[in-house]
Amino acid sequence: SGAKNATVALIPACVLATDIVKIVGIPNISDVRSLKEILEYMNVKVTTPSLDSMVIDPREMVNKPLVIDAVSKLRASYYFMGGLLGKYKKVVIRMPGGCNLGPRPIDLHLKGFKALGADIQYQDDNYIISADKLVGTKIYLDIASVGATINIIMAAVYAQGETTIENAAREPEIIDCITLLNEMGADIRGGGTSKITINGVEKLSGCFHEIIPDRIEAGT
Repeated sequence: SGAKNATVALIPACVLATDIVKIVGIPNISDVRSLKEILEYMNVKVTTPSLDSMVIDPREMVNKPLVIDAVSKLRASYYFMGGLLGKYKKVVIRMPGGCNLGPRPIDLHLKGFKALGADIQYQDDNYIISADKLVGTKIYLDIASVGATINIIMAAVYAQGETTIENAAREPEIIDCITLLNEMGADIRGGGTSKITINGVEKLSGCFHEIIPDRIEAGT
């Protein structure tokens, strides 16, 4: 089936689009249903023509505070941080949830957002992340984090100028997310290497995308 770790990043990345995105190869997992619920909460129209496909229409999307229970059900809800910050320059989101796999701080995500020019506050268990504008810069990740790499990429696609991420993670799901964003019209290079370069653009359109196969499923 489609890569689960890619899917949970690709669906939030669709909020960056200004037109319809169709994704195929979506695995049948509960995280997908939670992500669909979050999108619909923001007035994004989501249809599922088949069990493994999803059509996402963000043209009437509303940037609401993400404080619903679905956000707490999965760790990957944090990808809405980068997506909404990039598109609207503001996001209010409950602390992301997910499986109990020990402490997994998001400080590297926040470090990247701050470097791009965002202000970050934490009030009543919610992150409030906002910026007058996002400006490209050089960001070095202390740890090659998959989540931080993808989140910073999503925040940077609409930033002014060039952003470089050094010591970026290199997993296949990062390459797949970059492929989706480039299909929308982003200008991102270096996926699969430790240095990723993002040149900001003014608009991302819709696209069609097929998710890569799940390497963990294949290997087991």
